[in-house]
Amino acid sequence: MPDISSLFVTRLYRAALADFGPAIDGAELETSCRVIADDDDAGHAWCEENAYPGYTSYASLTDLPWRFPIFADLVKVLDQHVMAFAKDLEFDLGEGKLVLEDLWINVLPEGGSHGSHIHPHSVISGTTYVAMPEGTSALKLEDPRHAMMMNAPARLKTAREEMRNFIYVAPKVGDVLLWESWLRHEVPMNMAEEERISVSFNYKWVD
Repeated sequence: MPDISSLFVTRLYRAALADFGPAIDGAELETSCRVIADDDDAGHAWCEENAYPGYTSYASLTDLPWRFPIFADLVKVLDQHVMAFAKDLEFDLGEGKLVLEDLWINVLPEGGSHGSHIHPHSVISGTTYVAMPEGTSALKLEDPRHAMMMNAPARLKTAREEMRNFIYVAPKVGDVLLWESWLRHEVPMNMAEEERISVSFNYKWVD
């Protein structure tokens, strides 16, 4: 019998935000996201100029943990999740550590989407989910080998998960997902009438 093994595995971390403390009040976090989105004129202007559907604070508010205590608490929780994921990835950080680089709010209305992209210059990226109405879009992850498959035939519809070209992950409110920042991903169109709200972030390696 042949010996077939899997090589160069892509890891995806999924956990409840509440698995680590301090506790985050989900209702307060959602309210904070909505209030910030309502008041961030610079953010809305950037979204309009860049044809971004919905709202993101990515280009306008770079100090959310300093401005709002609940985001400072959120970072304390995310730090612990990122440490757990880094351990699973068996990173040799030496004398360095992974630290938060960016943290931003995303609000996607009905019909909004976020095209396929990666997060250059970061090590670990992720999202925690604040409002996920029924029928809203999952996170779509792309096999990093996709560009090198050239003339490979399509996969069977019944292919094992690790053999598929795309994986769709449907997170719940309070979930946190982490992946290595080179992993291409997107948010397909939000088909729900309500807004899809999340908080995304990047971690970098510093000596």
